Amino acid sequence: MRRALAYAAALLLGLHGASAQEPAGSVPPAAPQILTIDQDRLFSETVFGGRVSAELEDETGALTAENRRIEAELIAEERKLTDLRETMEPAAFQTLANAFDAKVQQIRAEQDAKSRSLQQRADAERQRFFREIVPVLGQIVRERGAVVILDRREVFLSADSIDITDAAISRINTRLGVGPEPAAGDGQETEAEAEAEDN
Repeated sequence: MRRALAYAAALLLGLHGASAQEPAGSVPPAAPQILTIDQDRLFSETVFGGRVSAELEDETGALTAENRRIEAELIAEERKLTDLRETMEPAAFQTLANAFDAKVQQIRAEQDAKSRSLQQRADAERQRFFREIVPVLGQIVRERGAVVILDRREVFLSADSIDITDAAISRINTRLGVGPEPAAGDGQETEAEAEAEDN
């Protein structure tokens, strides 16, 4: 549905200038402009988005390394346990085996929780990025007399002239730089969010 609406909007924009109903010699009013933007480029190519991506990549790498270290330790422990099997009473060995299995399950649950938490943080950071840049995009919209910005992925066909990704990247870098650090759990609005509400 979103793609169909975007396509329809693009067609309407193109047909506006070709309308045969304008009286001869009249100057048609300028059509409200539709702009497009590449959200992925906006996030990856701005200094702000790049910093966030680098931090998340570092944390992901650290978690991956931790998982590999834990895996190696558990494999070594399992081998030692297997070597003990021939020298222990079955009941005693089963007790150790059950304890090892429980340990593995607990570690797996803990590492899965860390992975989910990291993914949730990645999602939250991306959402925060787009909240922070709303005033910058809003300014571009006002300057160009536009009414909407569409994600390029949702537009079937458009002219390159309506894409503002490069302009937005430049302004975001100038205005926000690496971006503000999130205030953990304070529940307060960022300056960008407050400005967006004022506008």
